[in-house]
Amino acid sequence: MSISIPDLVSIRARHPEAIAEAAARRARRPLVGDSGRLMIVAADHPARGALGVGDRSLAMANRADLLERLCVALSRPGVDGVLGTADILEDLLLLGVLENKVVMCSMNRGGLAGAAFEMDDRFTGYRAEDIARLRFDAGKLLVRIDYADPGSLTTLEATARAVDDSAAHRLPIFVEPFISRRVDGKVRNDLSAEAVTKSIAIASGLGGTSAYTWLKLPVTDDPDDMAQVMETSTLPTVLLGGEVGKDQEGAYERWRKALRLPTVKGMVVGRSLLYPAEGSVETAVDTAVGLL
Repeated sequence: MSISIPDLVSIRARHPEAIAEAAARRARRPLVGDSGRLMIVAADHPARGALGVGDRSLAMANRADLLERLCVALSRPGVDGVLGTADILEDLLLLGVLENKVVMCSMNRGGLAGAAFEMDDRFTGYRAEDIARLRFDAGKLLVRIDYADPGSLTTLEATARAVDDSAAHRLPIFVEPFISRRVDGKVRNDLSAEAVTKSIAIASGLGGTSAYTWLKLPVTDDPDDMAQVMETSTLPTVLLGGEVGKDQEGAYERWRKALRLPTVKGMVVGRSLLYPAEGSVETAVDTAVGLL
């Protein structure tokens, strides 16, 4: 579809109440449909200042282009919904493409990419009360744990309270945990089987109840380890799609194997589908849906 940025700007400037009105009348659906699977397209990267895709450092900075890609992805059969921050989700809401879709809301974006305070990942996005008020469907948060950085403790505590608040509203919350460390000043996530296992154990125990908690996890460096890693928790899980890579076929095969595991219920994939290294958005999305 063609995106009219002037129209969106005009609505925001003249009728900001149109966002709440559109949210109030949006047709909703269950989180998990008849297939028992979830395919969510992620677009929450820009709010962390992470605009790069591959060798294009500002690929996601063009909002009209990003919205067009999201509209194409959401139109494909088998795509259940989208993950984003308020600015992006509200654009999509005004465009009318969130009807009968799962709307997953990004909650913490304060740990800006490359910042000295990156591990102190404050909750600067949606709150549980916002998600409930707008009749959206779930929250999502990132919790990176660096044993050498005190900021991680602040993030852990805030994450536990977000889990509590979401449960109080009976809202599913997707927790994306990593064991991380700084290498040459940059935060790197450890995808070894041991590190992912520890991250699952820590994330599963956050908050006063895990009744509404889901996990959002990467595939380990050695995908053959995933079966044992996923024995760490009974929480339902979606796979993290990760960065655009040259070996996209290899990534698809790793996802396919992990999707056979009993606790894995779907995928949340962003740049790999919206900005595929080869081919179109339609082809990338349809291929990923086929893995389910």
